[in-house]
Amino acid sequence: MLASMRRMSSSSSQVTAEHFAYVAARTAGEGDFLAGLKQRAAAAGLPAIWISPEQASLMRILLRLCGARRVVEVGTLGGYSAIAMARGLPADGRVDTIEIDADRAAFARTEVAASDVAGRVEVHVGAGADVLPGFADGSADAAFLDADKSGYPVYLAECRRIVRPGGLIMVDNAFAFGQLLDETPSDPEVSAVRAFNDLMAADEGTDGIIVPIGDGLWVAVNG
Repeated sequence: MLASMRRMSSSSSQVTAEHFAYVAARTAGEGDFLAGLKQRAAAAGLPAIWISPEQASLMRILLRLCGARRVVEVGTLGGYSAIAMARGLPADGRVDTIEIDADRAAFARTEVAASDVAGRVEVHVGAGADVLPGFADGSADAAFLDADKSGYPVYLAECRRIVRPGGLIMVDNAFAFGQLLDETPSDPEVSAVRAFNDLMAADEGTDGIIVPIGDGLWVAVNG
């Protein structure tokens, strides 16, 4: 009995690569279209910085749980995450996704048009800091941030306004590309991720936690 009690989770178990492989094997896959999107994006010269299929599944489930109908995303890239999230919305739902690079936005629009959620995703071209102020207060049920890390504080402030109270805010790369705890990280944005993580942890206006999936995903309730 005592040995059994010691195994109870009073603290989190260490998660290894084997655990992630186990989770991935038991999670709905990305499907042929999204797998093909990544191949087409590689051929077009887009960087291979997609969210993992397991993270996409988690985000879709969270959107369904909160009954989301409208989502705002900052950082479209090739449209992978926008399409994945749109699949968690009702038929009249919509993802408004923002991409600063016009060529990437054009690629994403082509992929969205060929997808099963063509009517649920709109790609906006521009910087997040310029586009987000055009969305009305409380007009979205959820937001996903996955763009330049130094811009996260600005995007968060805007999304706190845009997402309704009780809505969902998700932020990618909380583990800073796997370099969060490195003493001498090579990626220049690691310091921005660390600062943002501290900002999120101290923000009394959100109730959030870093979920150790993908590269670390902030999941928070707004307000």
